Amino acid sequence: MRPYRAGIIGTGGIAGMGILGMHDKDAIGTEKIDASHAGGYASTDEIELVGVADVDAEKLSQFGEAWDIPKSRRYIGHKSMLAAEDLDVVSVCTPSFLHHRHVVDTAESSADPDVIWCEKPIASSVTDAEEMISTCAKRNTELLVNHSFRFTDKLQTLHELMQHDDLLGEMYSVSAQFRMELLRNSTHLLDTLVYLLDARAEQVSGYITGENEAVESLEAGREVDDAGGGGYVVLDDGTFTTIDCTVPREPSSMTLSFIGSNGKLYMNNDDGEWRYFSLENGEHVERPLTGIEGAWTWEEDYKQSFSNAAHHVEDLLNDTAENYSPGVAAKRSLEIIIGFYLSHHTGGNISIPLDRPLRDVTITSWWAYCDSSVWIMMKRWVVCFGYE
Repeated sequence: MRPYRAGIIGTGGIAGMGILGMHDKDAIGTEKIDASHAGGYASTDEIELVGVADVDAEKLSQFGEAWDIPKSRRYIGHKSMLAAEDLDVVSVCTPSFLHHRHVVDTAESSADPDVIWCEKPIASSVTDAEEMISTCAKRNTELLVNHSFRFTDKLQTLHELMQHDDLLGEMYSVSAQFRMELLRNSTHLLDTLVYLLDARAEQVSGYITGENEAVESLEAGREVDDAGGGGYVVLDDGTFTTIDCTVPREPSSMTLSFIGSNGKLYMNNDDGEWRYFSLENGEHVERPLTGIEGAWTWEEDYKQSFSNAAHHVEDLLNDTAENYSPGVAAKRSLEIIIGFYLSHHTGGNISIPLDRPLRDVTITSWWAYCDSSVWIMMKRWVVCFGYE
């Protein structure tokens, strides 16, 4: 049996060339980085990376040389690769505002992959996310979104403890904190929240700081909407959550604190500390988390998550697993982020699922070049809905 054939759209950091803030600056863009989509494929036994596409010829060449992709299989533009290659899985590693077009084009192409492994966040608008999900469903293509935490043994075990072993009982409250910006970074935090609770936002109230440290550090050279922010979210299971994603990268920590009827759980992924307290006779008693040794860390678990995700792709291709991170789940974190922006600019609470006009609102991230900002798009429906 021939190996499964993989292609990658986009040759940036997450594809295989390194990410600022995560890897050695001197290595970024010049050598292959294992904590990536290409690195994930390289760790598998059954998947071979056979093609790559980008609109930037220089980056395409650098990636191809680093990952030993033949020149004949380095394609200018994703449509060229999709037309020329018969692919089993395609990674979409382009900026978030391009995910929609690249996922839909891939699903509908003659390449006909069984799996599309798309970077987070799923999209820049809920409407785009919904079309990606529906198109993949029609084509019988698994849409796997790379929210990295879901691909780690520790978080999967914790999910089982919370959902099936009733670790915390009835959930009351969660407080969570992470670095800015909401779309670029905080989608990880929000996805972890909805994954562990198996819940969806019902009501959102938000605040946007307008601060974006990535624009300067990554030399974006243009104003974008993605920024620090947060607010409160009421989930559909009744859990009240507070979200603070206003802190710059350097002093930040990803923390989540859960309080339930059976106990409480504290998670700090940057400091490597998870602590669980069981409520016994009115007292909180610290207990170990069954099946989990130590805490989730960026150095160990994040870097390993790409290999784990690629092996999960193998399982999906072999039809021996259910999708850990489907598009419908990834949409949940995006709805919260969009809700924060809508609430901030209207001064009101936002109900989820969003009404049709609100699902079209697009948040531009640091790499986007959209003609109209989120505020211009929002003004169109703010007037119609009587908010001013």
